[in-house]
Amino acid sequence: MIRVERLTGAALARALPDVARLRIAVFRAYPYLYEGDAAYEERYLQVYRESADAILVGAYDGDDLIGAATGTPMEDHAGDFGAAFAESGIALERIFYCAESVLLPAYRGRGIGHRFFDLREAQARALNRDFAAFCSVVRPKDHPARPEGYQPLDGFWRKRGYAPLDGAVASFDWTEIGAAEESAHDLQVWMRAL
Repeated sequence: MIRVERLTGAALARALPDVARLRIAVFRAYPYLYEGDAAYEERYLQVYRESADAILVGAYDGDDLIGAATGTPMEDHAGDFGAAFAESGIALERIFYCAESVLLPAYRGRGIGHRFFDLREAQARALNRDFAAFCSVVRPKDHPARPEGYQPLDGFWRKRGYAPLDGAVASFDWTEIGAAEESAHDLQVWMRAL
């Protein structure tokens, strides 16, 4: 039996090393192609320790964390993604950022992704946010690492009420599989009104 629960505060902090391991495992696949680095993960996930309004939604099979989704007020990620909203006319203080959503492949298709969004959107509403947003990796359709039959999650996101925000593309650096150093990657912002 899979359980999905909302974690904040000390429980969130205790789960972050497992979230780092999940991020490295899941984001290794296309479209991220993330090499993974424990030191990078420690730095990146620090924002969730520091934000009083952060949320981690954990999916557990027994005691094992098999999926996780995070979120914070957009201001907590302003340095990374805030510029993408500059032309939108929407103040960052009105947006809740649904950051990563990672789930091991064997557990997909069971409704866990919907629970991830439900609980993060509930957190956004509790914080009186007007919008929820996230970013998706932009890759060309002919990317050489794109697997045969790959289906992006666009349909799932649209069913949840999200749509790409015109002109809102963020840039974020990470090291790709086999690369010696980080490089910039474009991320399309998706958003919905709450």
